[in-house]
Amino acid sequence: MLSWGTILYGAALSALAAGLVLVPLARPRRLLVTLGGMVAAAAGAIAWNAILRATHAEQFFTDAPIPLLPASWQDTGSGVFAFAAAAIVLGVGALHDTPTRRTVGLALLVGLAAFAVDVYLY
Repeated sequence: MLSWGTILYGAALSALAAGLVLVPLARPRRLLVTLGGMVAAAAGAIAWNAILRATHAEQFFTDAPIPLLPASWQDTGSGVFAFAAAAIVLGVGALHDTPTRRTVGLALLVGLAAFAVDVYLY
């Protein structure tokens, strides 16, 4: 089970990764989109891991036996929650008047960044 310190550390790394992915792609309103994506990545990772912690769901932490992508359900959940949070934050916030395809595409990048951080960095 992840400690709160590890959860917050992972959330910070997810936010940083989302920011690095969004900076070159988040036009127009680069700062608002990047910050929104960073907040969503952190919030998604925290929410999912808090649920797993509260329910003592230790079986979600079993990694797949694939050396290049040893993902677990816990890793996947972080990406899914980050994607959902980014879709909401960006869709209601900085990208409210942007075509849905673009908003969902950027939200997907946020989710993938959080997923990758979860798989490989903590």
